[in-house]
Amino acid sequence: MTQSVLRTLLVTTALLLAPAALAHGQSWADADGVTAAVAKSEKTVIYKNLTLIDGTGAKPRPNMAVVITGEKIAAVLPVAALKVSDYGGNAEIIDSEGLYAVPGLIDSHVHMATDPDRRAAEAMMRRYLYSGITSVRDMAGDVRALAELQRASLMKEIPAPDLYYVALMAAPSFFHDPRTISSARGAIPGQVPWMQAITHDTDMPLAVAMSRGTNATAIKIYANLEGDLVKAITAEAHRQGFKVWAHGMVFPATPRDDVDAGVDVISHVCLLAYEASAAKPTHYHDRLQPDYANLKPDAPVFKDLFRDMAQKGIVLDATLRLYDVREKQLKKDPNPNFPYPCPVNFAAGLTRAAYDAGVAISTGTDGRTPVEDLYPALHEELVIMAEKVGLTPVEVIRASTQGGAKALGLDKLLGTIEPGKQADLVFVSKDPAKNISNLRSVVLTVKRGTAYPRADYKPITKDELPDSF
Repeated sequence: MTQSVLRTLLVTTALLLAPAALAHGQSWADADGVTAAVAKSEKTVIYKNLTLIDGTGAKPRPNMAVVITGEKIAAVLPVAALKVSDYGGNAEIIDSEGLYAVPGLIDSHVHMATDPDRRAAEAMMRRYLYSGITSVRDMAGDVRALAELQRASLMKEIPAPDLYYVALMAAPSFFHDPRTISSARGAIPGQVPWMQAITHDTDMPLAVAMSRGTNATAIKIYANLEGDLVKAITAEAHRQGFKVWAHGMVFPATPRDDVDAGVDVISHVCLLAYEASAAKPTHYHDRLQPDYANLKPDAPVFKDLFRDMAQKGIVLDATLRLYDVREKQLKKDPNPNFPYPCPVNFAAGLTRAAYDAGVAISTGTDGRTPVEDLYPALHEELVIMAEKVGLTPVEVIRASTQGGAKALGLDKLLGTIEPGKQADLVFVSKDPAKNISNLRSVVLTVKRGTAYPRADYKPITKDELPDSF
């Protein structure tokens, strides 16, 4: 009998006998020591003497300690109250004096597999992780590729953030879009579980169940659907305990239709402008340009929309960098390949109005920086949040951590540094509470308790990732 087979039998026997042993007052360790060995394998690491910015919006707290056991945060306390003996004699202690700790950052709008390229995706995810991003929300792509990336990240086969993805729903008329063809290659877009064409004849419970079967975190409602279908999808998804993420304008369904349906997240702040536009286009590929110059972010129509979003807990995934990039492209080329430009100042003003109304904001990018940039696009999104929206650095950090966790529907697990939460943290050498750009001084990323020193980062090469957006 081989050792591996013997160990399997011992583990199985221990698990079978454990309930009986416990019933007779015996410990798990009595079951051949197998379970005790597993328990001992959960390493405890104590980071002490750091300044803590916990993601809740609270002020930085100096002279703090964070205790991590396995993948979870076991304790957060002042160094003066720390008793190392409380955590066993094998705890590793790391002096983090001079460093600032924030929760793992979250990019709430990425696309890793629209046209799947495993090497490029791994390169992008490597840059994400070593830049402090511990979770990303993928907003539609080939689920077959995304599931592989998700697993590789969880198994620590590649250095990468945790990946959460969607199953897309849209009207049949949308599925001639070339992106859907790429994401369903080998099958028919609109007729696969991760990209379904929805009509009034759709068996909605079955369609939602098929989406859930892809291991997606949510349904993304994309385009060319009427308001009653948005409402039907959302109601059935919620009945099945599934999240719904929608574009701000679904064409013809409006922002108001999204909010009334009770979707969980709305993406792209400039799409909300259609709520105040006299002409509302009915098709994603045939839309009109809103008259941004004559729209006011504090208009009553937006106030009503944001009030209801706040009351329902709907998160706004603003994607401000997207508009900034498009505006800069327009200055270089009056006819770029970026349709429907929106002035970034309008986008920022509308985001500020939403924030002031109590809407939770997340930080999504919907793009990536050039290959030579040592940090990903999220860091640019954060600067825009500070400089154009006018949020304080601590408020921006909250949006990129707690806000991102809310967008994922995982704020009970992620987004803040507190006991019981997943051990996702970023250590930086410069004070991000003074300047949000100081988040570009990453020293260490901790994801699920595993440390990834920035010094280990291998920059992306041009053969890995040939272009950017």
